[in-house]
Amino acid sequence: MYLRWIALFLFFWIAHSSNVFSVELDNKGDSVWEIESLEPGDFDYDINKGKVVLSDRFRITFKERGESVFVIADKGQLDQSTGEVFAEGNVTLQNEDRVFRSDRLYYNFQTKSMRTDNFRAGQAPFFVEGINIKGDENKNEYSAEQVIITSDDRPDPWIKLRTRSLSISPGKYLEAKGATFYAGNVPIFYFPYYRRRLDQPPNHWSLTPGYRSRYGMFLEGSYNWNLSDRLNGAAHLDYRSLRGFAGGLDVDYDLGFLGQGDASVYILNDRDPQSGAGSRSASTEFTDRTDRHRLSLYHSVNIETNFTAKLLLQDQSDRFMNRDFFESDFRRDPQPESHVEIAKHWQNFSVSLLAQPQVDEFYQTIERLPELRVTGLRQRLGDSPIFYESEASFGYFKFSPSSDHLDLNGYEAFRGDTHQQLLLPKNYSGWLNVVPHAGLRFTHYGSRSSDNSGFVQMNDLNRSVFNTGVEFSFKASSTLPDAKLSLLDVNGLRHVVQPMANYLFVPEPNKRPWELPQFDRELHSLRLRPIDFPDYNSIDTIDSSNVIRIGVRNRLQTKRFGLVDDVLNWELFTDWRLDNDLYEARFNDVYSDLEVKPRSWLLLGSELRYDPNNRLLNESNHTISLLPNNKWSLTLGHRYLRDWTQDELKVRYPYDPFFENSLGQDWRWGNNLLYSRLYYRFNEEWGFRMIHQFEASDGTMEEQSYSLYRDFSSVTSALRFRLRDHRGGKNDFSVSLLFSLKAIPRISLGDDSNSLETQLYR
Repeated sequence: MYLRWIALFLFFWIAHSSNVFSVELDNKGDSVWEIESLEPGDFDYDINKGKVVLSDRFRITFKERGESVFVIADKGQLDQSTGEVFAEGNVTLQNEDRVFRSDRLYYNFQTKSMRTDNFRAGQAPFFVEGINIKGDENKNEYSAEQVIITSDDRPDPWIKLRTRSLSISPGKYLEAKGATFYAGNVPIFYFPYYRRRLDQPPNHWSLTPGYRSRYGMFLEGSYNWNLSDRLNGAAHLDYRSLRGFAGGLDVDYDLGFLGQGDASVYILNDRDPQSGAGSRSASTEFTDRTDRHRLSLYHSVNIETNFTAKLLLQDQSDRFMNRDFFESDFRRDPQPESHVEIAKHWQNFSVSLLAQPQVDEFYQTIERLPELRVTGLRQRLGDSPIFYESEASFGYFKFSPSSDHLDLNGYEAFRGDTHQQLLLPKNYSGWLNVVPHAGLRFTHYGSRSSDNSGFVQMNDLNRSVFNTGVEFSFKASSTLPDAKLSLLDVNGLRHVVQPMANYLFVPEPNKRPWELPQFDRELHSLRLRPIDFPDYNSIDTIDSSNVIRIGVRNRLQTKRFGLVDDVLNWELFTDWRLDNDLYEARFNDVYSDLEVKPRSWLLLGSELRYDPNNRLLNESNHTISLLPNNKWSLTLGHRYLRDWTQDELKVRYPYDPFFENSLGQDWRWGNNLLYSRLYYRFNEEWGFRMIHQFEASDGTMEEQSYSLYRDFSSVTSALRFRLRDHRGGKNDFSVSLLFSLKAIPRISLGDDSNSLETQLYR
């Protein structure tokens, strides 16, 4: 009796409130049904038999083991005991990224089998339409009749494949019988039998025609091939009217337990390697070599668990090869290195062997022939409160200057170095973290030699360094759960502040840096370097230090879209030198890194580096990035770097041989750069992108780039213009035309939009 009243009450509650009703099946405690009425109406529910009759538009969701499947339709019937549902009228079935649409659908949520009359389905980049589909998701197999397959994301596809019957295993393969390939309504080719793998892209050509002032007319062609899951690549054949023919081969391979990697080679007989030179260019900015090449090889193998070996070989015919023909690689790594490394890792220790030769003589290199390194990670000593960490390295090192730096002398020596450190981390009163530490470093240098007859030989040297210090830090937070501000999209606030002070004392070593061969020296950096050992790894530049690093981190957080989001993230740091040498000021530059996100689609960034001693702004980087929707996005920025003189740089980086050379009158350190990036999508077919980069210090528009995108149903194209002023040569102008099949995408309308970030030019 009571059960009937409860069922009647549930019926009226669900039918008239349009809320969600969920029950858990008795036989599966981790399976949940959610039945939702999407329109005012009613449905019959038999709680004893678990059967539901839905007369108005509804949504049924089945959740099991973290997966979710739902069906939406105008009306239907559900049997919870068997998991079967019959849906009719504007039916949609979605399981992860697979979507099926039809007029009628029989589906079993438990066995995941399905039947339907006519249907539409999609899993990018392919879309399917047909009749009489039958499928079993557990077996991941489907079959249908009178099917149309296309990569068009439009209702009326232009390029399509029409088949009598189709068998498909999503993500694996599709098989079609009686298939005809259509362009519009015109049949192009007939396939009695057609099979295509979906787990790898098909073999295809890629052509890019265009013009560039340094190339002349060009046509870059690639044939992308896939022989198997473990072997694929691309063959390149390019023609440039000013430079001639060029060709290359890229290979990606997987040898199983023998490892995996990639290899590439590119060669050309350059007819005019100085085609970009002009009256303003120096002879050192272009090569006169005509036989040019690039070779790279990367191989990695897991010998056993946590035991790996890696080989990286990168060779160029000249230092401008990547700059002239592989611009993106050059921007990412202007001086590529080659090395072999073997590493073994345990829970608290690791051992590595690194060999790094000078492959290209025009790149300055610290050769490691080889270097053995043993690292002890921070670990507790037994049951004591003391922690221990260590690092030791032994190897033969050689400083090899580039071939065009004739005023620099190469030298070589054996070096053995070890650093042992003890720490005693403590927490006081549950909030204050104190970490005192003390360490000892010992370094041995073998006799230093050089091929240069005028080089002064040095005998064996031993250096010892003691370091000690203490770090204080704590974290505090406060929460304002009722804080709301619609203008800034704030829904509750949490403020987290983390002050810190790190004191380091290193007495004067028995050997100063200028008495030692400089292999691992302090390199110039625009950011604040670490002061603690072993994070500070410029082994040969270690000198006396008595410094306190003080800083604070502030973070203001709120909830947006159910997730924690930072409204403000601000870090402020500087060094207070208790003892400073002749060329050092009492206080180091003050570094400020700030990000403000007033809305989920708006991000402001600021990086400042201020000299408090001379009241000078040494560096600033400000950006504003807007991404309000998928229609348009905008990034504006300003990058300033004070133009230091060569004498200032020699003082700041006394052990960097680069600043010992005469850099010339045209060389400059600083920048006053303005940049902008705009993306605008006019409609579903057209998009536009514009980039500008202007150097205000000398009034040079360094780069301007314009791209126009067009969506041609199954094909996306891009027309790109770019003009660059390199100062050292002729202006570099280029125009290119790219085509991309949606089934094998190279570009996509909207993919070239800006991302919401502030570190564009760091």
